[in-house]
Amino acid sequence: MEVFAEYLAHIDNPQHRDRTEEVLAWITRKFTNLKPKIAWNQPMFTDHDTYIIGFSVAKHHLAVAPEIAGINHFSEEIVQAGYDHTKQLVRIQWDSPVDFSLLEKMIKFNILDKADCSTFWRK
Repeated sequence: MEVFAEYLAHIDNPQHRDRTEEVLAWITRKFTNLKPKIAWNQPMFTDHDTYIIGFSVAKHHLAVAPEIAGINHFSEEIVQAGYDHTKQLVRIQWDSPVDFSLLEKMIKFNILDKADCSTFWRK
């Protein structure tokens, strides 16, 4: 988690900082094979140098970015969880609970789907 310490320290709102830290710590514990890193000024996780999932903090939500394939694959579950989304990201409102089971599914999907991927992003 020390890789995220500076990023977290710059989140002014304590609620937003705590929520972001909770999510990043959960992924770090649950997916010990993933490499945590900061890229494009955002926390993310990679597997064999390919992107798995990333996050960013906005005024009203924590943005989760599992790439378009992850959004498309889980679109119905994202809506059922009470989140809205675009083609590129899922918005978890700060006052909404984190659906960790959905997050886990998205991460596992990307790990499996990108097992043979040799590029950072999907082509």
